[in-house]
Amino acid sequence: MTDASPGTTSPEAASPDTTSTASVPTVGDDVPVVARFCPSPTGNPHVGMARTALFSWAYARHRGGRFVFRIEDTDASRDSEESYDLLIDVMRWLGLDWDEGVEVGGPNGPYRQSQRMDVYADVAQRLLDAGLAYKAYDTAEELEQRRDAARAAGRPSGYDGLHRDLTPEQRAAYEAEGRQPVIRFKMPQKDWTFDDLVRGPITFGAENVQDFVIVRANGQPLYTLTNPTDDALMGITHVLRGEDILSSTPRQIAMYEAFAQIGLGHGMVPRFGHLPYVTGQGNKKLSKRDPESNLLGYREQGFLPEGLLNYLALLGWSLPAVDGVERDVFTLEEMVEAFEISRVNPNPARFDLKKCEAINGDHVRLLSDEDLRARLVPRFAAEGLVQDPPTEAQSAMLAAAVPLVHERMGLLTEAVSMLRFLFVDEADFTIDPDDRAKQLDEKGLEVVQAALTALEAIGSTVEWSTPTIEGSLRAALVDDLGLKPRLAFGPVRVAVTGSRISPPLFESIELLGRTRTLERLRAAL
Repeated sequence: MTDASPGTTSPEAASPDTTSTASVPTVGDDVPVVARFCPSPTGNPHVGMARTALFSWAYARHRGGRFVFRIEDTDASRDSEESYDLLIDVMRWLGLDWDEGVEVGGPNGPYRQSQRMDVYADVAQRLLDAGLAYKAYDTAEELEQRRDAARAAGRPSGYDGLHRDLTPEQRAAYEAEGRQPVIRFKMPQKDWTFDDLVRGPITFGAENVQDFVIVRANGQPLYTLTNPTDDALMGITHVLRGEDILSSTPRQIAMYEAFAQIGLGHGMVPRFGHLPYVTGQGNKKLSKRDPESNLLGYREQGFLPEGLLNYLALLGWSLPAVDGVERDVFTLEEMVEAFEISRVNPNPARFDLKKCEAINGDHVRLLSDEDLRARLVPRFAAEGLVQDPPTEAQSAMLAAAVPLVHERMGLLTEAVSMLRFLFVDEADFTIDPDDRAKQLDEKGLEVVQAALTALEAIGSTVEWSTPTIEGSLRAALVDDLGLKPRLAFGPVRVAVTGSRISPPLFESIELLGRTRTLERLRAAL
């Protein structure tokens, strides 16, 4: 959500002349950090949102401060309970715990804006009473006409202040016409400079920051009012957010000056830090609609929260090098210990899915076999391959099978596909059609027949073990048939596992057992 208007400007275009800084003190370095994350429950959570939450959380944790999680849900036409539930679910899955906010409570609740409408109505009225805001009766048509004229004349096209100082008689006349006014904040006429935590000093010229609407004509408060009001009342000291709302910062600083005059909040302006864009293909800003942006999709694909957060941290930040050596793979605890906002790069960060998968694979390999097995159980259960909790036999099979794929997998879903053959009922066992066509042709079936003969020869008096299985198959296929291992074992792998991609063949056959292995080889023939 953004509260930027056509009248704002980028810092590069802002005038540096006659600059005035905030008359209210800015939060100092000695003030305990209170950071926040305040998404709107619209649609699915996305990676840009998670990156903002991560940086805010890590900053608060690094500084020994507090992290607040609130929900900005005043737009009933776009917000939904389903999206709210997803936000809570995703934050818990990521492990970004919060000290104060929705679901956990705190001294500044409620933490959903839809439950704070009386607060915003009171603040708006206090601003009106203090002469810091005013009612404006312009129609949409009148505003557009004046904006067109301003653009034609080369002037900023923001609000021109026409209704800033209406007399009581003028207001009464507009109301007699049936016009419903908006409430506009009265911006002080000065330039605005602030020291951005990521980008350094930034100045916006007064001509580019005009009066803005804080309450719609229907009485609905806008983000321009609700966001700074909540930050002030909840004692927020540091605001990390996307650079797409950088241009709204002068408005928020002005609101804090006004709050100080009406006795609202802690009497200080927060420090702001604007995080760089995350870009996708073609170096375009990653939007909510881009497939790479769907946060829930990563959980469904089998990403670990640790792996995904590690990669999101790299979108604009990096762990300090040690003895000249940089590391891309680190834990959340290591990030918290090292996180300095000054290390955030203001340049756009490109999302690279392949690198994200590689980082996740590194985190999979950092897990113990026991931890990985526990994380896989819900996925195997969802596929109907095991019970939840698994039976004793299923637990034993998982314990034996997971080490076979631990080093080979990058996503949790890959373990399910690679180990399915061990858990599926024989009636449901299938062979991938493409792999069947490539491996089980006439020559492949000759290999399968030779393998069947060799494995049938392993009698009940000989242990069905990996060394025995390997010795029998190598003798029958490599030595006797003169095949190279790749050609010798490919058809056997497809026949018993259903795929060319599987755990090590001999260990797989041992786990599958003599009876099931021979049945599958015969079925392939």
